[in-house]
Amino acid sequence: MTAITDVPGILVGHAHDEEALTGCTVVLYPEGAVAGVDQRGGAPGTRETDLLRPMHLVEKVHAV
Repeated sequence: MTAITDVPGILVGHAHDEEALTGCTVVLYPEGAVAGVDQRGGAPGTRETDLLRPMHLVEKVHAV
């Protein structure tokens, strides 16, 4: 395996907004996957990463 798309159950695509001229890569896990986060730097920009802490109830994610 040399690419993330070689892993069974992982899909990769692109989401975009043509009006706003913005977009991002999306990694989908249709069956769900265990997730974690490693946050580094003096001023990282994150969104909802607290949900991945072990004491919270989120067991699987379906997209990143």
